[in-house]
Amino acid sequence: MQAFLNALTNLLDHHAVLTDTVDTASYLQESRNLYKSTALAVVLPASTAEVAATVKLCIEHNIGIVPQGGNTGRVGGASVDESSARHLNGQVVLNLQRLNKVLAVDPLNFTMNVQAGCVLANIQQAAADSDRLFPLRLGAEGSCQIGGNLASNAGGTNALRYGSARDLVLGLEVVTADGEIWNGMNRLRKNNAGYPLRELFLGSEGTLGIITAAVLKLFPAPSGSATAMVGLDSPSYALAVLAEIRSRCGDNLTACEIICRRGIEFACQHIERCREPFETPQEWYVLLELDGPQSSEALQQQLTEALAYCGDQNLLNEAVLAGSETQRAALWALREGVVEAQRFEGASIKHDISLPLTSIANFIALALPAVEERMPGVRPCPFGHLGDGNLHFNLSQPVDMNSDEFLDHWQEFNQLIHNLVARFDGSFAAEHGIGRLKRDELMLRSSPVSLAMMRNLKQALDPRGLLNPGKVLPPTPPQSQH
Repeated sequence: MQAFLNALTNLLDHHAVLTDTVDTASYLQESRNLYKSTALAVVLPASTAEVAATVKLCIEHNIGIVPQGGNTGRVGGASVDESSARHLNGQVVLNLQRLNKVLAVDPLNFTMNVQAGCVLANIQQAAADSDRLFPLRLGAEGSCQIGGNLASNAGGTNALRYGSARDLVLGLEVVTADGEIWNGMNRLRKNNAGYPLRELFLGSEGTLGIITAAVLKLFPAPSGSATAMVGLDSPSYALAVLAEIRSRCGDNLTACEIICRRGIEFACQHIERCREPFETPQEWYVLLELDGPQSSEALQQQLTEALAYCGDQNLLNEAVLAGSETQRAALWALREGVVEAQRFEGASIKHDISLPLTSIANFIALALPAVEERMPGVRPCPFGHLGDGNLHFNLSQPVDMNSDEFLDHWQEFNQLIHNLVARFDGSFAAEHGIGRLKRDELMLRSSPVSLAMMRNLKQALDPRGLLNPGKVLPPTPPQSQH
């Protein structure tokens, strides 16, 4: 492959082609340490033209391409799967971090043009600098890149009000598997000129094309906000509170997060900034946030009245309303701390699932005793985005069990939880995507018609099987080119 590497270096420059193991280590280390990667090189193009030229060179040498953003994914979607690429002469990781410019902000049209390597937090700040809001909010927003967010259709805490990543896009620029550049960077909110091609690439995890730029939707910057934490006895009460808050506060409700008692205990035990918000610990906690054009005082009054009504109906036990930005940050620290704290409790088997809101309480009522019966001492820690039905039904290892022994039960618990999810017409893949981790599950739980349609799309758009081999779908023999 030296001829390929020489050609690649001549095409770009030696600073853009990393082959030394010290230089490539961070790009090949998957975020959850589930997969080990090797690659011929890590490629750092500086323009869309360089991405396209790299793809064409890879076609010439039959080299697979793993598109990569901030490498913060949770399902192995940006790691090299060598077992799925035996028809290739090797693979490269193509990281887009150098395509990191905000190209244009149009406050009047409420749009922003960005390159795919822009870090999400920088996009949020650029919108705020123009008195606008880009509402995608993720735990990894300080390092994840917008191209990866769009390729995985990331969700986050604000999906209740604004939708997932695919709902925040008007146009895309994509390098195809043929090395051509598709310019779909339109800023129109109404456009019925042919098939909606952008939808093919949103959520496709780099298997159909490489997103290099996007037109994002912006929203009015909120003038005020209000945040509260409530304690209650069960998910059924949490859903009732959510329904009342939505009815009384409308679209001002931006986020609604649910956390079990164990999650709060983990966070308070291991994360210094986390404190129990109530004098009496609760069985379940719900974090609510409003924002909108009203003042913070008006929104706090609106939320206070809605929570008072819920209290009068005996739907909640306690509530605390943030009176300052410091108090707001303290409440959100509990939600963020749940994720950080789990690693201190040993190994976790994690499930990123979604359910109809009406089924969440029944699912939890069945799932908790089911996992505890299957493995006495296992510690379920469900939490997540109650407002859009996305739960992270995570299981921490029993205190006296070895981590490796516990992780040996991964597939067993997957089957148990995902079978329950299917009973309620839910999804085993809510916001993290499929990648390598859930590929077999997709094969098992998708209809033959769905799988055939996905395979046909892959064959039509990437007949050589070069783009992100082994992700989403298992590999199929490439079609010969004529």
